[in-house]
Amino acid sequence: MKALIQAVAVSCALAAPALAFAQANQGEVTRAQVREDLQRVEAAGYRPVAKDAFYPDDIQAAEAKVAMEQQAVGGTSNGTMQTGAPKQ
Repeated sequence: MKALIQAVAVSCALAAPALAFAQANQGEVTRAQVREDLQRVEAAGYRPVAKDAFYPDDIQAAEAKVAMEQQAVGGTSNGTMQTGAPKQ
């Protein structure tokens, strides 16, 4: 009986980090999603440069513009965007 309790305790101790890692990865953003987001803010007027004196303000303004455009069009809530002409 003592060996069974020890085996269960060891199993739980080994499983806990794996479960925590799985939960931590649920909010990750893919590389494609980051690229799409950058394209959206660049289309809204943001120009990324190495030395930008107005960095937080200009990207926040571009993000706000994108958000307003998505709300006006009834944009998607999952962060994706479709471009091009609609299929007929």
